[in-house]
Amino acid sequence: MSRVLLGVISGLVFGAIDIGIMLPMSFPDKKTAITAAFIARFGIGFVIGAARLPWPGWAVGLCFGLLLSIPDALITKAYGPIIGMGAIGGTIIGVIVGKFGH
Repeated sequence: MSRVLLGVISGLVFGAIDIGIMLPMSFPDKKTAITAAFIARFGIGFVIGAARLPWPGWAVGLCFGLLLSIPDALITKAYGPIIGMGAIGGTIIGVIVGKFGH
């Protein structure tokens, strides 16, 4: 499967998982918070699939997972959960794209 398509699919799944985690939580504007989280997590998957770096897949995933999660963490001041999920999800997507993408 192409790396970009695999990244898109992985981003959609990562976004859906993040929505599932956020549903029981309360936010002042829940619809906007969930939409923003989904787009951010989808973006992580897409960028990992589109990137062509000479690094191992897990390193590419970890780098982009952290890089794209830090702005949201700074805005919300929820550093641990947002950066942690970005790092874990990015690393998993990086491994998947690195192993199965071509």
